[in-house]
This record gives sequence, structure tokens and C-alpha cells, in this order.
Amino acid sequence: MENITNKKTHVLVLPSPAQGHINPIVQFSKILASKGTKVTILTIDFVCKALLLDCGPLINIESIQHGPFPQESVDNFLEWFQSLILEKFRAIIDKFANSEYPVKVLVFDSLITWIIDLAHQLGLKVAAFHTQPFALSAIYYHIDHEDTSKIPFDGDDVVKLPAIPLLEKEDLPSFIIESDAYPTVKRLVYGQNFNFKKADWLLFNTFDVLEEEVINWLGTQYKIKTIGPLVLSTYLDIEYGSSLIKPNYETCKNWLDSKEIGSVVYVSFGSLASLGEQQMEEVASGLMMSNSYFLWVVRATEENKLPEEFMSKAKEKGLIVNWCPQLDVLAHPAVGCFFTHCGWNSTLEALSLGVPMIGMPQWADQPTNAKYITDVWQVGIRVKVGKDGVITKEDVASSIKEVMEGKKGVILKENAIKWKKLARQAVDEGGSSDKNIKEFIQDCNALN
Repeated sequence: MENITNKKTHVLVLPSPAQGHINPIVQFSKILASKGTKVTILTIDFVCKALLLDCGPLINIESIQHGPFPQESVDNFLEWFQSLILEKFRAIIDKFANSEYPVKVLVFDSLITWIIDLAHQLGLKVAAFHTQPFALSAIYYHIDHEDTSKIPFDGDDVVKLPAIPLLEKEDLPSFIIESDAYPTVKRLVYGQNFNFKKADWLLFNTFDVLEEEVINWLGTQYKIKTIGPLVLSTYLDIEYGSSLIKPNYETCKNWLDSKEIGSVVYVSFGSLASLGEQQMEEVASGLMMSNSYFLWVVRATEENKLPEEFMSKAKEKGLIVNWCPQLDVLAHPAVGCFFTHCGWNSTLEALSLGVPMIGMPQWADQPTNAKYITDVWQVGIRVKVGKDGVITKEDVASSIKEVMEGKKGVILKENAIKWKKLARQAVDEGGSSDKNIKEFIQDCNALN
């Protein structure tokens, strides 16, 4: 264990209760604890068991008990979560006030801006932990959330913003385009701009050279620290990321071990995306038409959308599972590409492990991530969407063949390996992210 100082600072960590947000902030907590910082993660009973399994002995878990919570919509759940935390937060801080290590710093998920004022009132310094790419924050930074009509994307127009590639309508975050979808989530997303105005630190799960231009532009104005890719740090640790769903890797590993190097397409659309029945059928048929082996993660709630004849035929070329530890799969030599929804965690994992991607973005930051994957980092392609919004089996199959068998696939693989090396350099001793984490800890320790 590396101790930067013998005098511990107590950092309270508050993640959003969603799988994609929990994993990176837990890994950051592990890094802080490994360097001598006292870390307590504040969570709710709903996610406590998963955290207890994965955090290890160095991290304390403070779990808030609660009764039934709303399950009818994401919006209602997030509003309930906000009310619960605000009600209990002061008592949590008071609990540690007279201990050997009172809480001095709050690290919170960047969506939870509603905690900043209360934390400052209680004498805490606050760090906003961003689980999405830096470019996305820069896009929201420029947008008036009261009037998104100011964004020019009519006809052939593109959105022009400083230090960001030209963005067409299909490249913009979904909350800009779909103005009426998920109003509470949208409010929280746009509310992240308060972090720039109020937070004492801005932490981003990315690394300098990955988003160099936009980081240099906005970094001149704010106290920004890149601390990623945390997924690579996760993979180098003995323990893997926390998961609200228990993964079973043995079946996947045995199947992958039987396949040749680079012969398998790994398919996963994350823990939230829900494809329509027609789209599921097109993906299923396209996988079969590609003639490549495939490992497809299909959540139990989505299985009923798969055609019956596909399930019987798939045994010849594929393996379908409800969940698996993604880092293990992406690191396996049999995997030749990743058919992904382009969530930020998945994108970073593929970049960190040198795996080319086929992007099929769904919502939130995913369209913008797909733009960077294809045009900026050049590590993947984006499958074409039909006029009815459905991707056809022909396009699924042709995209897979282009990456797995075509000349472009060779170039994508070379670029992916380049980013893998740069990601490792960032988190290695003396790398940009390693330095930033140490500087953050030193800043925290100076508060004692």
C-alpha cells in the first residue's frame, strides 16, 4: 500500500444508484484507500450488498435503510433517492464529527449537484466525479437548458463548438434531441453545469491525451483533474468492479477458450438499454448472417424478444448469457470486436484493452461517444440506422464483416492497440492520471 501521508483525510463518497455510475466511483475509492485515505461510501440498502462484496476491507460502507422505493420509472426513483439522501445527510456527517477522522471532503457523482450547497453548509469541500466523457460536459456547458432551440441542427447544419468536432444531429446527446424524455434525468444532466460553478474539484474518468483538445480548452478556466481510465485500474487490481448482477464467467471462459484468436464478436448493450422486439430480431439474424462466433449478453428481461428459431440455431455459432464480467471477456484473446451501445464505461474498457468496436448507440451520451469512436479515435464503426429507426440484419452482418474480416478492421485494431498503450501510460506511476490523483489526495490532506 502506498501512503502519501501518515495523516489520513476522511473522504465521503456518494455514488448515484445506477450500475454504470457505481463501478468507476467505487474503483476511484479503492485507489484513494490504497494510498492511505480513509474512505466511506454512502449508499442505500438497495445497492449495499453488492458494494460490501467488492469494496474490500479498506473501505467503510455507510448504508441508509429505507422502505419500498418507486419502481415504475427512473424519474420517480431518482426523486425518491434525492429526498432520502438530503434527509439523512446531516446526520451522517454528524456521526463522524467527533470521531478521530471527521469527514472533510465529499466526492459525489456529478449528477447529484443538489448535495453541493448542503455539503458546503456543513463545512465540507466537494469534488464532482464525472462518469461520462469530458466532451459531453463541454457540450452541456454551451447549451441553454431552458432553450435548446438555440442549437442549429436543421437541415444540413452541424453544431459547431470550441475544441469539439463538428456534430450532426445524430451525434448529439439524446437529452438535447428528445426534449420530453425522462424530465428528471434531463434536469440532473443539465444541472451538472452547477459543478463548474460550485464544486471545489472536477474529476473526470478519462485521460489527458484521449480528449486533449477539449480538456486544454476548458481546463484553463476550472480546476479539472483527469483520473482515468479507472476501468484499467480495475482490471489490474485483484478484485473486479462491483456489480448489481452476479456475473458467471466460468461458462463464458470455457466457451471462449475453445475459439481461435480474434474470432468472436462480443455483443452487449449495457444494463439499461431496452431494444424493441423488431430490433432484437434484426440483431439476432445479423449475427447469424455474419458467420462469426458471438457471445451475446441478453438480460433475462429481454430474452422473450428473441425469436424461438434463433435460440436453437445460435448454439452452432454463439453463446447467450444474462451477464458476464465484461473486462474478462474483452481481455480474452478470442474476442475480435465489441458490438456495443457505446456507454462510457464500455467505451473506456474497450479502449483500455485494445478492442475495436461496432457502435449502436441508444441514448444519453452514447451518440456522442460513437462519434468519437469512429471519427476522432478511429477505433470503430457505427452501424447504419434505417429511416424507421431500426438497424437491419444486413447492416449488422456487413458491419461485423467489415471489422472482423476487412482491411479497415486491421487499421481499427492498430488504433485500438495504440490507445491501449496510452491508457496504460496514464494510470502507470508518473502518468497524467496517477499524478492528478496524488495531487487531489495532497489537496485533501492539506485540509487537516
